[in-house]
Amino acid sequence: MTTLSETIRGINTGALRPSEVVAAALDRLDATETDIRAWVRVDRAGALSAARELDSHDSRGGRSDLSAEDLPLRGIPFGVKDIIDVSAQPTECGSPLRRGRIAAADAWIVDRLRQAGAIPLGKTVTTEFAYFAPGPTRNPHNLTHTPGGSSSGSAAAVAAGVVPLALGSQTAGSLTRPASFCGVAGYVAPVGHWPTTGITGLSHRLDAPGLIAATVDDLRLVQAVLSGTTTSPDADAPERARLRVWTATELGDVEQPMRDAVVRAAAGAGAAEADELGWAGRTPALVEAHATVMAYDSARALAAEAKKPGQLSEPLNELLERGRRTTDDDYHAALSLAAGARADLLAVLADADAILGPAALGPAPRGLAATGTPVLSRPWQLLGLPVLTVPGYRDAAGMPLGLQLIGHPDRVDRLFTIGQRIERHARETASPAGRATA
Repeated sequence: MTTLSETIRGINTGALRPSEVVAAALDRLDATETDIRAWVRVDRAGALSAARELDSHDSRGGRSDLSAEDLPLRGIPFGVKDIIDVSAQPTECGSPLRRGRIAAADAWIVDRLRQAGAIPLGKTVTTEFAYFAPGPTRNPHNLTHTPGGSSSGSAAAVAAGVVPLALGSQTAGSLTRPASFCGVAGYVAPVGHWPTTGITGLSHRLDAPGLIAATVDDLRLVQAVLSGTTTSPDADAPERARLRVWTATELGDVEQPMRDAVVRAAAGAGAAEADELGWAGRTPALVEAHATVMAYDSARALAAEAKKPGQLSEPLNELLERGRRTTDDDYHAALSLAAGARADLLAVLADADAILGPAALGPAPRGLAATGTPVLSRPWQLLGLPVLTVPGYRDAAGMPLGLQLIGHPDRVDRLFTIGQRIERHARETASPAGRATA
């Protein structure tokens, strides 16, 4: 899998033209899509046209009025989860109720990437309204296993080597879980840090845009572009990280290979401290509070769609019914619990660099009728914290095991620094990758 950083270097040195990069992405899509099924639609003509226009800025004798600093993502094709608007294209949200609905403008995050020179290749598969009903996408590491939740198309498109970058979102575990299952890196921005303009969401208190790429290095580069910062090293990062380790066993049966990966990751981070988080008595209540907030908000966000229950899946109808039954008092009690827990966890993170834990209970489960459980993401999404999914570890069968790093919203650079260390260690020690099979 060619990384985003490698592609950028090739374009900036003149070894690659944007049109060559986009053409290669389309060739790879054609070679894999029959098996992977990650794409809803592909804008071949529009992507190639945009790439050819960017060829004029090529260092091989082209225009020089725009530098690599002006267009840091020049010629990079990216996938867009189909709840995120791309101007003049449909945003169908995995539902017949939105079929043919054309976006009038780019979502904020798409517009920012275009300004940086990146090119939307097309729309990737999402579950219905980014909830549980799965789409047709399959896991590139084993086609009989789920690719995960609602950002599944984006994760699979990156894992299959079609695009080096894809957009997703998270309300519960919609990005972290697919990244873990598909063996790619994922980043969920702190809630409220990036605008959700142009994104069809379920909860204004929980929704957050996110990124999927092959490596943590790639994510760090794109995060800096979107945030208007630099990718210079974290000058204050300690040589040995102070971690709080979360085993997550109070929320489910975390499989032994995933537990082992957490232990190895703590060592790979060069941890000066790796103390237990000690929140086993609190996270179950946070999971329930998250479910309450998500249901209440979803029932209001999708009130119009709820009037046509026959065109909604059973899981979504159940969510909306729970939301309608949730009282205002219960909702505000859940928000109050979240506010107190957030304050307490930020105090923990004042004395620690990050929380390290499993991103899922284990590798991607076999079967395509379900997407796995988001339970290990719910507490941290409720608290609105940045989450980095670090790839590289695998089980004995070669299936990916992603890890979560949860950090302080004001120290995202620290999160990436630690993630890069863990990923480097994982890739140095991991067994060879398993191959997808039909």
